[in-house]
This record gives sequence, C-alpha cells and structure tokens, in this order.
Amino acid sequence: MPRETKTKEKKPVVPKTAAKARSVDGGEATIYNQKGEKSGTYLLPAEIFGLPWNADLVHQIMHSQQLNARANTAHTKDRGDVRGGGKKPWQQKGTGRARHGSRRSPIWVGGGVAHGPTVERNYGRKINKKMREKALFTVLSQKVRDNEILFLSGLKLESPKTKLAREVLAGVSRVPRYGGMLKKENAAYILASEKENKDLRRAFGNMGNVKVSMVRDLNVVDALQYKYICFADIEAIEGRFKTVKK
Repeated sequence: MPRETKTKEKKPVVPKTAAKARSVDGGEATIYNQKGEKSGTYLLPAEIFGLPWNADLVHQIMHSQQLNARANTAHTKDRGDVRGGGKKPWQQKGTGRARHGSRRSPIWVGGGVAHGPTVERNYGRKINKKMREKALFTVLSQKVRDNEILFLSGLKLESPKTKLAREVLAGVSRVPRYGGMLKKENAAYILASEKENKDLRRAFGNMGNVKVSMVRDLNVVDALQYKYICFADIEAIEGRFKTVKK
C-alpha cells in the first residue's frame, strides 16, 4: 500500500509594516536673552516644530533647491558655432579617402564638440510650496528634538561691532547644550526680525561661523548646513508661517 504523507499547513505570511515615524508634540521652549538668562517660555506650534522626520522629502527638496541655484556656465560650441568649414575638404569620390563635407566636423581637429554642455540646458526643478514648507518644518522639528534651536528675545546691539557680537555669542553659549556655538566648526544661524537688521548683519558679518538672515529667507539647505538656529524674534516665526497653519 502506498505510504501516506502528512502535509503541513502553511501559515499565512503577514507582511511586515514599516515602523511609523513618531511625531513629537510642540511643547514649550525656554526663551533666553542675549546674556544667556531665562526670560520666558514659548509654546511651540505642533504643525511647525512637531513633525516626524521624513528623509525622502527633505532630500528631494534639498536636491531641487541646489539644482535651482546651480549656475549654468559650462558651454561648448558645436559644428555650427565654430568658425570655418564652408568649403568641402575634397571631392566626394575618386580620392580613395573617406568622404567629408566640412572641416569643422566633431571628428576633425578644431571642429565642434558633439553632445557637449550648453547654456541652454535648464537644471531647475519645480518645488511645490506645501512640500517646501513641510520639508523645512521637518528639519526644524528634528533640530528641536536635538536641542539645536535657540529662542532669543530682545537681541539688540549698542553699535554694529564684531566685539559686541562675540559677547552675544559668549552669553548665549552659557545656555546648557549650546556651548558649541563658539566653535568655528559649529556654525550658528542668527535670524533677525521680519525687517532687515543692518546692525546685526554688520556686527556678525566678519564672523565666518555665523550667518545673519531674515526669518522669511530660511530654507532647507541653510537649515541643514548650519547646526544651530537662533530665532531672534519669536513674533517673526508666527508671521512667517501663518499662511500654512490651519
């Protein structure tokens, strides 16, 4: 008699779901003055400082922004741009040599370049407004979790001098976890108010590790390039991002 074989029932394969990124509530942040002393608290908006990390979105916006800033200066001349080549080098038949119609062919010395870069090429990419804003908020949210964002109030200088600017950084560096702002390899991003602040720009202009800008000019590339971000005007944050809050 044939031998009976027992077959094992196959268990259904349950697909492994990707781990969901954990979002962080806005919470509260401490506001400091330019001497490094506590001056109040700030309720962080969850839609700006509480988003989970999205590496794909951040990389897409960063790469697109770098392409948009690329200067298209490389240019080569093709056979129609170089000088000469109006006369046929030799007759079509009877010479035993290969047929040619112009001395400015790409295979000739002094001829044009085939498939070379031209200034007509456009490297730019379209960036949707909502994607750009969400990528920026994602970076800001991660920097809040890494203690790389500092909120200041009453940032004023008596005169636009670099000496006073260094005193401001020395005072801010007294805040716990922000002592690395004095190191040159750890660049600080100082943000002024909505209006142009010429005193801050002149005072911090000679410091290679500090960049002064307005809140409205904050973007993903600068936020990733500079380790620390200092918001010198909290009201400017609400004014800058009020259009995306719903």
